[in-house]
Amino acid sequence: RSVAGTMATRVAVMAGNLATIMAVGHSLGNEGLGTVSLIVLAVTFILLLNNVVGGGALTYLVPRHPLRRLLAPAYLWALITAGIAILALRQWGLVPALYADVVVILALVQSTSAIHGAVLLGQQRFAAFNVMQVAQAVLLPTSFVLLCWTGGSCSMHYYILAALVASGTTALLAVFLVLAGDKGNSSDHGWGAALRGMLRQGGLVQAANLLQLLNYRLAYYLIERWLGLAALGVYSVTTQLAESTWLGPKSLGTVLYARVSNTREALVQRRDTIHILKGSVALAAAATGLLLLIPDPVYAALFGRDVEGVQALLLLLVPGLLGMAASQAYSHYFSGTGLNRHNAIGSGIGLACTVVLGPWLIRDHGLPGAAIAASVAYTANGLYQMVLFLRTTGTPWHALLPRPSDLGLLRQAWLQERSKHPPSDPPSHEPHRTP
Repeated sequence: RSVAGTMATRVAVMAGNLATIMAVGHSLGNEGLGTVSLIVLAVTFILLLNNVVGGGALTYLVPRHPLRRLLAPAYLWALITAGIAILALRQWGLVPALYADVVVILALVQSTSAIHGAVLLGQQRFAAFNVMQVAQAVLLPTSFVLLCWTGGSCSMHYYILAALVASGTTALLAVFLVLAGDKGNSSDHGWGAALRGMLRQGGLVQAANLLQLLNYRLAYYLIERWLGLAALGVYSVTTQLAESTWLGPKSLGTVLYARVSNTREALVQRRDTIHILKGSVALAAAATGLLLLIPDPVYAALFGRDVEGVQALLLLLVPGLLGMAASQAYSHYFSGTGLNRHNAIGSGIGLACTVVLGPWLIRDHGLPGAAIAASVAYTANGLYQMVLFLRTTGTPWHALLPRPSDLGLLRQAWLQERSKHPPSDPPSHEPHRTP
C-alpha cells in the first residue's frame, strides 16, 4: 500500500509532464521543446538553492519548532535566492535573455509551494501534499491547451502564462492547506536554533542533490551549445521518457528510507535494501523494455513529427537506466543510515564522467554521444554505491543476484498485506499516510 500510494502520485505527475511535452511538441516544435527544457532546468537550479533553507530541512524541523520560526527565514531566503538568480542568469546566459526575469518569477512562486509542501510533509499530511503535487501537474498542460485554443494559435508566451497560472494556483493552494491544518507547536528554542537547524539539515542534502541534478542535466547545456535547441528538444523528450522508468524504483526507495530509518538492526536494513534493490531493477527493466517496443513513428505522433531517433537513444541509455534504478535502493539505504556523503560522492563521480566525456562525445557524435555519456555517468554512480554497500554491510556480491526464492518473498508480502486489510473490512477513515 505504501508503494502503491507513492507510485500513484508519481504516475499522475509524470503523466502531466508528458502531456505538457506533447502539447508543446505539437504546437511549438523541437525548438520550443528545447527552450522549455532550459526554462524548467533553470527554475530547478534556483529551487535547489532555495531548498537549502526551505526544503527538506523544514520537514525535519516542523515537529520541533513553531511554524513562525521556520516560515519567516524560509520566505526571506526565497527572496535572497531570487536576487542571486537574477544576477546569475544575466551573467551566465543559462536561458535565452528574453525569459530570464520570467524564470526568476516562476522560481519564486514555486519556492512558496516547496516551502509549504515541506511543511505538509513535516506534519505528516501526505494526502494534502499529494493533492498539491498533482494539481501543479494537471494545471500546466490544461492551462496551456486552453490558452492556445482560445487564442487561436500557440506561442512560447502562452506556455509562460500557463506556467504562471499553474504555479500561482498551486502556491495559493499550498498556503491554504498549511494554514487550515496548523495546530501550532508549543516548543520554542528561539530563532537562532531554528535557523541553525535549517542550514545544518539542508546544506549537505542539497549539495548531493545539486551534484545529481548536474549529473542528469549538464548535457542539456552542451547539446544546446553544439547541436542547437531543436536537438535539445528531441533529447529532452528522450530523457523524460527514460526517467519514467524510475517511477517504480523511486516509490520503492521512499518506502525503504522509512524502514531503514526506523530500525537499528543492521541485518534487517541490509535485507530490506537487497529486496528493494532487486524489485527496483526488475521494475525498471520491464518499463524500459516496454519503451523499446514502441516504434519511432509512435513517438513522433505523440510528441511532434520532428521528434526522431528516440528508440535508438533509449537503447543506448539502458545500462545507465538500470544502474540508476539500483542506485535508488543504495541512496535511500545510505540516507536512512546517516551516510549521505556516499550519495554526494556517487553523484560527483557521475558528474565527473559527464564533464570528461560529454563535450567530446556530444561534439563528435551528436545525440547518441550524449546518451552514451549519460549511460556511463549513471552506471559509474551506481557501481560506486554498490561497492560501498557491499563493503559497508559485508554482503557477498552474489547476494544481489535474482533468485527463484525472491518470487516467494513477493507472494508472502502480498498475503501478509491482504491479511492486514481483508476485502470485507469497512472503509477506513484514517488519514492517508503515504507521501
